[in-house]
Formats: sequence, C-alpha cells, structure tokens
Amino acid sequence: MSVTAPIPPALREWAQGIVGPVSERNVSHDRPNSRVWELTYDTGRAFAKLSPNPTSFGRETRALREVAPGLEPGTVPLLRGADAHQQALLLSLVPGLPVKSLSLAPGGERALHRHAGNWLRRFHGGPGDLSVQDRKDAATEITRAAAGADKHLERAGDLISAEEQRTVRQHATELGRIGPLPAAYIHGDFQARNWLLDTSRVPSVFGAVDLERARPHAAVADVVLLACGPWVGRPDLEQAFWNGYGRGLTSEEERALRCLSALDAASAISWGVPNGDHEIVERGRATLARLEVPTA
Repeated sequence: MSVTAPIPPALREWAQGIVGPVSERNVSHDRPNSRVWELTYDTGRAFAKLSPNPTSFGRETRALREVAPGLEPGTVPLLRGADAHQQALLLSLVPGLPVKSLSLAPGGERALHRHAGNWLRRFHGGPGDLSVQDRKDAATEITRAAAGADKHLERAGDLISAEEQRTVRQHATELGRIGPLPAAYIHGDFQARNWLLDTSRVPSVFGAVDLERARPHAAVADVVLLACGPWVGRPDLEQAFWNGYGRGLTSEEERALRCLSALDAASAISWGVPNGDHEIVERGRATLARLEVPTA
C-alpha cells in the first residue's frame, strides 16, 4: 500500500466515535497489506489499523484482549476498539523510538536483546496459560510448517537451486520427526522492525507491536527471524537474549530452529524476489548457505 494513501472515511468515522475528532498520518509499512494510520486527537494519539485478512484480525484481537493486558503497561499496544466488519483495530500508543532508527553501541545492542528476551518470556507466559486446544493448535503449526516446504519451493521455481531445494526438503523431513516441543502463545513476527525502545526512562523500556501473527505455536518459532538475522556472527546478542528470556533452547528446539530456519528461507526467497524485497531474499539465501546439507 502507498504510504500516502488517505484513511478510508468509514475507518475515520469509526475511530472518531471512540476518541473524538482526529487528524491522521499514514504510517503503513511499504508493503501491499500494511494499512496503519497514526491519529492525533485532543488528549493524545492512537493508531487505526485495517487487518489484511480475517485470520490476522482474529489473531491480533485475541492477543490484545488476552495477553497484552497482563504485560507491563507501555510495552505493548492496548486495544481501544475493534470492528469485525471493517477488520479494524484502534490501538494505544507504545512509547519509544523504533529500534531500526537507533544507532546503538555493542553494549546497547546487547542490552536491547536482553530486554527483548525478557519481554518475549512474559509474552509467551507459562505452561498453564495455554488451553488443551491451544496445545493442539501449536502442534498443528509444526506439522503445517513441515508440510509447507513443497508449496514454497513450487512458488519459488528456479529461484532456488537444486542444492538449496534439497536442503529445504531434508530439513522439512527432519522437522516432521522431532518430538513434542515446548509450546507458547507466540508473537509471530518478533524482529527489530516491530521493536520500540523508550530511552527517556532509566533503565530504557522495551516494547513490541504488530501482533497480527500471534498464535499458539512452538516457542522456538519466535526466534527464527533473530537466528537468521541479527544473531548471525553475533553470539553475544544471542546469549544476551537468552539471559533475558531465562532459559536456553533444549536440544530438540535447537534441531527445530535449524529446520524452521530453512523453511523460512524458502518462503523468504519465494516471496521476496517477485515483491522486490532484496533484504529478505539475501537473508534467505544466506540461511540456506549456512544450513546446506552435504551430498551423501
């Protein structure tokens, strides 16, 4: 979506019914399905968001209603309103600056990842926070991920070499053989573009936004984007994260992380090339190079 697109009149009218007269600014990401506007009104600011589809709307609404209220205030958006007809959400402001806009020294980066680990542990909650159905859904997500390899490879076509395809398929097969994994209610898109840091407070306060992919899954699924991105060549950041999270990965989770990373790489390449996202494509190719399975 163009970041200059005006707010739809129906969305504006709905939001004004909750907070009063507003002025708005499009703050959507530069991708087709991102539709977010920052609203300014007499007593503050909020964000109006149109979900890309009913599934995303349902996921984000549940996360905002059931998980967000239990987190530290100001570290996650709070739900001001939801309209299922428009698939619209009205969200509170999370204080802080986008992490992508900050220039952090190595010590600051380690502190950031420690904060991220601590926040994610709280978001994931404890073993008793998931229902029986949630646990079934989490197991289904792993099965679906393993079965999805062929779909990604078919969509990618010759964008992925024969050697890379073999790597993806072997990791998909291995994922299907891994036993039960610790489950959690995951964020689903846990990466720096969705992180905020409020440096006006001492110590700085970490926040995260964009919960439209939140759902029951294996807890390890939430660190795939970190393991394939900022942690590459930076074991200090990975260690800082796990220090904040409060535990490291089990041996089964380590195996699952490699497998999920290979599947994410295939998805990244198959989506990124036709959509012109060179950063995500390079991430995918670098991941497959690290995970390449030698020919027997």
